[in-house]
Amino acid sequence: MLNLRLYMLQRITAILMAPLVLGHLAVMIYAIQGGLSAAEVLSRTQGSFLWLLFYGTFAVAVAIHGAIGLRAIVHEWGGLKGVALDVFMWVVGFSLFTLGARAVWAVTFAKGLGA
Repeated sequence: MLNLRLYMLQRITAILMAPLVLGHLAVMIYAIQGGLSAAEVLSRTQGSFLWLLFYGTFAVAVAIHGAIGLRAIVHEWGGLKGVALDVFMWVVGFSLFTLGARAVWAVTFAKGLGA
């Protein structure tokens, strides 16, 4: 039953990430074609709740999706099972979430990064 739930959760996060990836790519293309510098991009994202929501959702979805995917790979290729496999998945998920949350915070609220 757990494997079915993880399978479904990974598919749901993939469905969620698809438009977020496209949105991110569209914003990056717009910024590059508009000749915006990193400082100008940051000046537009600083203090924005919408960018926090967009990239925060992205970071959570990636953390869940990646942890579940790596869990399957480690199980199939490394033979890890049981509690050790679950601990591995949670550590990877938490690590990915932490890295993503720090990046989202830096883009939306941290000051002085572009100077």
